[in-house]
Amino acid sequence: MKHVFLASLLAGALALPAYAADYTIMAPAAPGGGWDQTARSLQTALQEEGISGNVQVINVPGAGGTIGLAQFASQQKGNPNALIVGGYVMVGAILTNNAPVTLKEVTPIARLTGEYEAIVVPASSDIENIGQLVDKLKADPGSVSWGGGSAGGTDHIAVGLLAKAAGVDPTKINYIAYSGGGEALAAILGSQVTAGISSYGEFESQVKAGTLRLLALSSEERVEGIDAPTLKESGYDVVLQNWRMVAAAPGLSDEQKAAVLADVDKLAKSNTWQETLKTKGWADTYLAGPAFEEQLAKDIAATETVLKDIGLVK
Repeated sequence: MKHVFLASLLAGALALPAYAADYTIMAPAAPGGGWDQTARSLQTALQEEGISGNVQVINVPGAGGTIGLAQFASQQKGNPNALIVGGYVMVGAILTNNAPVTLKEVTPIARLTGEYEAIVVPASSDIENIGQLVDKLKADPGSVSWGGGSAGGTDHIAVGLLAKAAGVDPTKINYIAYSGGGEALAAILGSQVTAGISSYGEFESQVKAGTLRLLALSSEERVEGIDAPTLKESGYDVVLQNWRMVAAAPGLSDEQKAAVLADVDKLAKSNTWQETLKTKGWADTYLAGPAFEEQLAKDIAATETVLKDIGLVK
């Protein structure tokens, strides 16, 4: 009888789903922002889809993600259950802060989502289209003030690339960095700056309400449902995406890396994650493994060039 009981216990144990890992995800930013939202959305999807039994999120804010990145790289070496969320802003922050720890110190897994940059002016502005704004920039770069996020971030990079594409010296741009989206928005709406630049999501409600005029997007092609030309079709060869990614700890074996990649792949294709992308208005720009590593290397090289051009990196 004892054997039968033991056998049924064992069979029950084997029937339970085998969870790959109890993950801890670091969001190297304060709660509430894009990286934090990404980490918490990953937490929900990994648990709801049964990919992981228990997922914790921790926040380590500061210096464009570089403080969290340094902590993650030094403390999680060889830990297959540790993940970190990051993005394009981190690439710029590493270069402008001359950070001792770079993305080479972690194991890139996948690009998950992305948002395109949007260039706006207040509805009261006499600037009707992107061509008129660029004409002003060419005539006197300093007279056009740009309101956006942190210095060396995606917004700043986009303005530098646009200046370059228009034949304007990028070091002459008049970029005003604001620490939060709310501050930048207030300055744009109050006509304290000529134009504003940020991810489209930051401006969407004001564009729809008619208080901001959308001049252009930094996407490769027109985005369905958004009435604005791309910079590329307007004659400026600029395509830029503020992407977000997930990376694993340094020092993983090939098997451990493959297991994490398999979990993230399951997550990216899951109904929960796809639903999250729709709800949040995030683009599905999933790119994983070697293809992502290759793209990341290209993005880092391009960012270094433009930050040198703008004069933020020696």
